[in-house]
Amino acid sequence: MESTKLDAPEGITARVGWAPGTEAPDRIRQLTKTILAEELEIDAAFIDVSKEEPAQFGHHRQPIAMVDGRAVPKIIRTASFRTATVVAVRDPGLLIGLDIRDRKPDEAALHEIRSHSHLWGDDSAWDSAKPEQLVFHWSRVQAVRQADPRGISVRPEQVKLDPPFSRAFTPDRRGDYKLVDLSRNGFVITLAYGVPTTE
Repeated sequence: MESTKLDAPEGITARVGWAPGTEAPDRIRQLTKTILAEELEIDAAFIDVSKEEPAQFGHHRQPIAMVDGRAVPKIIRTASFRTATVVAVRDPGLLIGLDIRDRKPDEAALHEIRSHSHLWGDDSAWDSAKPEQLVFHWSRVQAVRQADPRGISVRPEQVKLDPPFSRAFTPDRRGDYKLVDLSRNGFVITLAYGVPTTE
């Protein structure tokens, strides 16, 4: 599998990997081991990434890394699309979400995006947006939903993005999510992160 380290914000390490004919769980394990081996300065053979836990309500399970039978104190988040996977690792104390998708959407994807998402009070920009702009927007919406502890209970149309696409807001949550574009090799990749808040 080919993989590339992504230019994530300080405190977050991220890699994207792709390989035709591979399964997402295999790519997740390999990328997670590569990241942690570098961070912990140990051989990847000593890292076990076989256990999983629910990340939050309504989201797919996320890996737990073990070394010598003990869980590594890192939060691991993943996203996959067809033959590509992105993995991000961070210390506890920060909410993060990831999304990856094809830069060129098909008609079904465009219909879904237009039905469930919108810009922050600028319908004219939304109506004239090109397909690639819509995909960048949708990827940010989905990354925010993965970062938010409420998961899929936050509907796509409830995620509000400011026009530069650098921040996002969800209902009844103080504070915002920062948005980072990590796109590579024909894939749109978005990282959303924010500090947990008490409501």
